[in-house]
Amino acid sequence: MAETAQTGHENEAYPGSRLGLPGTGKGSLASWRSRVAALILDWAACTAIAIGFFGSGALGGNGWRAWMTLTVFFVESSLLGAVAAGSFGQLICRIGIARLDGRPLGFPRAVLRAFLVSLAIPPLIIGPDRRGLQDYAVGTVVTNRR
Repeated sequence: MAETAQTGHENEAYPGSRLGLPGTGKGSLASWRSRVAALILDWAACTAIAIGFFGSGALGGNGWRAWMTLTVFFVESSLLGAVAAGSFGQLICRIGIARLDGRPLGFPRAVLRAFLVSLAIPPLIIGPDRRGLQDYAVGTVVTNRR
C-alpha cells in the first residue's frame, strides 16, 4: 500500500470542507466570480446614489464629496448586512454573509465587517476557504443562497 503525502490539509476535498460547508449548492462557498460581480454591482449602485444625493463631485471632486461613494457603500453594506445578511450586490448575485456558528450576523458584526471591507486591504488578504480578514474578524464566510 502506498502512503499519500500529508500536506497539512487533510480531508480537504473542496474549499469550505474544513468549515463543514457543502461542496455545492445552498450554503457552499460563494465563487470568486459571484463575489467580484457583487462588489461591482454594489459600487455601481452606491456611486449612482452618491451622485444623486451629492452631485457629480462624488465622482472625483475634492473635499468631503469625494468620500460619498465609499460612505454610501459603508452604510448600504452595514444596514443590508445586518438586515438581510448581504449587501445589495450580494443579494442580486444570490450570495450572502453567514456566521460560522449559524446565528444571525447582527448589527455590530455587520458594521465591523463593512468597515473592514471599506478599508480595502482586509478583503485582499485571503486565507483558506476564501475568507478575507474581515471574515476572520467577525467569524463569517460568504456562501451561496441557492
